[in-house]
Amino acid sequence: MKNSIKKSKPWRDLTASGVCLALCLLLPFLTGQIPQFGAALAPMHIPVLLCGFVCGPRHAVVVGVVAPLLRYVLFGMPPLMPTGVSMSFELAVYGLVTGLLYIILPKKTAFIYISLVTAMLLGRIVWGIARVLLTGVSSVPFSWQLFISGAFINAIPGIILHIVLIPVIVIALKKVGVLETS
Repeated sequence: MKNSIKKSKPWRDLTASGVCLALCLLLPFLTGQIPQFGAALAPMHIPVLLCGFVCGPRHAVVVGVVAPLLRYVLFGMPPLMPTGVSMSFELAVYGLVTGLLYIILPKKTAFIYISLVTAMLLGRIVWGIARVLLTGVSSVPFSWQLFISGAFINAIPGIILHIVLIPVIVIALKKVGVLETS
């Protein structure tokens, strides 16, 4: 029985990655209906963070890189330069860090939060670095104040949502046997 589960894992990860990518494309339509907080909820971040926990770093990095670019190609949002490209770097780091830390750290609830918060901090730093580097390519200026505002102050609703929602989903997935418990 265990051998069949191990053999089917790549298909499970590929399927789950596809679902996460689809959610990255669809969730912004739902949160966009909320006038003041729609974009601040960072709906594309949720499936990428979950993909890191569920599928591991490799699949989550791909979903993180592809999601903003594919959403731009299909729907014209987010704007490709500099938003979409810098967001691709940010989301790739989210997926990479949550996936790696979930593999490395013990499978206890506290470490889910540690993985999540670490990924969110590193992802935002990479987003800021990408925006600085893209300032030379695009005509959109970027400053320290814009970094703090975009990465932390304006993102407070999304940060709170992610810290509350993601661990609950991960714990539920552990309880139903989708994720490892030890």
